[in-house]
Amino acid sequence: MAQDVATLFLRYSHKKLLEQYWPRLRGAVEPLTDKQLWWRPNEASNSIGNLVLHLNGNVRQWLVSSFNGHKDERDRPLEFSEREGISAAELLERLGATLDEASNVLKRLTADELVAPMEIQGYHVTGLDAVYQVVEHFGLHYGQILYIVKMLTGADLKLYRELNAAGRSDLSAAHP
Repeated sequence: MAQDVATLFLRYSHKKLLEQYWPRLRGAVEPLTDKQLWWRPNEASNSIGNLVLHLNGNVRQWLVSSFNGHKDERDRPLEFSEREGISAAELLERLGATLDEASNVLKRLTADELVAPMEIQGYHVTGLDAVYQVVEHFGLHYGQILYIVKMLTGADLKLYRELNAAGRSDLSAAHP
């Protein structure tokens, strides 16, 4: 039973992160100019570029490095101090490579790994906490990025093209 719940949790986490958030984020960020990518309304706010760097660091630290037993080499302050010089294509390539590694992790995790204790970024967590943190954190910043893109471009990002004639996506149909 525990393995069945773990499998469902991991499949759903994979679906949200890699089949919903990531393609939509990538599609929204790809057409941006460098000026749009690095624009920030004030010094207390982050640019889209900073948020993409931050997502890459977070996913790498919490999913890839932690579950693969790699040394944590994240430089979190650098994710927020960058101001320009990295193109949207390069940022998306980096994040895409990290998400490919994260996908492999999510596909191989077991119920035992989800309940195992870990220490990440100074926090004492379980594997379940780590996966949930990444998906939730990605969703938060994904929403911020989409809001900034819409504000800068005025574009309808057409995020719900997958809605069927009944007005429900396969995601909502599976989870009413």
